Amino acid sequence: MMTFVYIAIGAVILGPMFLKILREYERAVVFTFGRFSGVKGPGLIILIPIVQQMERVELRTIVMDVPSQDVISRDNVSVKVNAVLYFRVIDPERAIIQVENFHAATSQLAQTTLRAVLGKHELDEMLAERDKLNRDIQTILDAQTDAWGIKVANVEIKHVDIDESMIRAIARQAEAERERRAKVIHAEGEMQASQKLLEAAEVLGRHANAMQLRYLQTLAGIASEHNSTIVFPLPIEFLRTFANVGGPKTP
Repeated sequence: MMTFVYIAIGAVILGPMFLKILREYERAVVFTFGRFSGVKGPGLIILIPIVQQMERVELRTIVMDVPSQDVISRDNVSVKVNAVLYFRVIDPERAIIQVENFHAATSQLAQTTLRAVLGKHELDEMLAERDKLNRDIQTILDAQTDAWGIKVANVEIKHVDIDESMIRAIARQAEAERERRAKVIHAEGEMQASQKLLEAAEVLGRHANAMQLRYLQTLAGIASEHNSTIVFPLPIEFLRTFANVGGPKTP
C-alpha cells in the first residue's frame, strides 16, 4: 500500500518535469543533450528530465507596435511616424535556432526598415500613398525575416506627425495652389470667350442682316430692363449717306 502511495507522490512531483501539454496554437522545439531533436505538439508530449529541454513557440499572429520613429523625408521634412506590424511564426525550428529573440529582432528590423523606406519619399507621398508604402515595407520585412521562419502578414502606418510650423507652411502652399488653379481656370475661360467672340464677329461681318438682327436684340434687351432711355441703333450705311449729303462737294 505504501508503495502505491510513494509512486503517486513521485508522479505528482516528477510529472510536470517530463509531461507537457501544448495547446493547438503552440509547438515545442525539443533539444536532446543540447542538440535539436524535433518539433512536437500540440497535445501531450513526454520529455526526459535533464536529458531533454524544450522551447515553447506560439503560432498565432502577433500584433506588434512599432515605436514612433524620427524620419527625414526626401524633401527634408522632419516627421514622426509609427506603425503596427502583424506577423506569425511558420517555422518554429528556425525561429528558435536562427535568431536569439525573434520578437526583439523583428521589432528592431521593422524600425530600421520604416525609417529607410519613408526616407526615400517626399512628405506628400507619405500622406497620400500610405497603401503603397505599407506594401513596400511589408515586402522588405517579409523577405528579411524569412530566414527566421517568420511570415510578415501586414504593416500599417498609423500616424504621421508633422511639426506645427510645417503644418502652417503646408496650408499656405495648398492655398497658393488653389489660387493658381483658379487663375488658370479664369484665363482658360477668357481665352475660350475671346475665341467665340472672334468667331461671332466674323459671322456678323460677312452677313449684314445678321448685324441688323443683333441691333434689334440689343434694343429688346435694353427695353426689358425698364430704362427711361431709349436707344435707336442706326445702320452705319445710313450715317454715311448723311455725311456725304452735308459734306463739301469736290469739283
